[in-house]
Amino acid sequence: MRLTKFTDYSLRVVIYLARHPDSLATIADIAREYDIPSTHLMKVVHRLAQCGYILTVRGKGGGMRLARTPDLINVGDLVRDTEDNMDIAECFSPDHQSCPMLPACALKSVLVEARKSFLATLDFYRLSDIMGGATPSLVAPLHQAHGTFAPPSPGKKKRTS
Repeated sequence: MRLTKFTDYSLRVVIYLARHPDSLATIADIAREYDIPSTHLMKVVHRLAQCGYILTVRGKGGGMRLARTPDLINVGDLVRDTEDNMDIAECFSPDHQSCPMLPACALKSVLVEARKSFLATLDFYRLSDIMGGATPSLVAPLHQAHGTFAPPSPGKKKRTS
């Protein structure tokens, strides 16, 4: 399963905002930090605001911030809200049922289980869990280039609720 750039950028936006809770961030700030085109971020920010993950303030001195604390933002929910299509095979779509193996295909049930497991793993984490340990996988190259990268602390913090 591969997440779209839209979801990747959405995760980067909320991670950035979680790391800068004391100020309003702008699209330009995030675009500069992660080397993402501002035009893409405008769409991402719009969706995140619609879904209630961020609050935006218009006008001079405006920007955005998280609408909830990082411990209240579930990674699985965010991925579901930003991925338009979680179909991992053509046969998942009701519009594309041309596979000659249907309806007796046993692979589809395995793929359904795999998708459920993927999302269940994401559901296990909150934004607060990925701000430190998993963040380097999203931003390591950028921070290493600027000499500000710190390796993650040993051991993952997991949430059970």
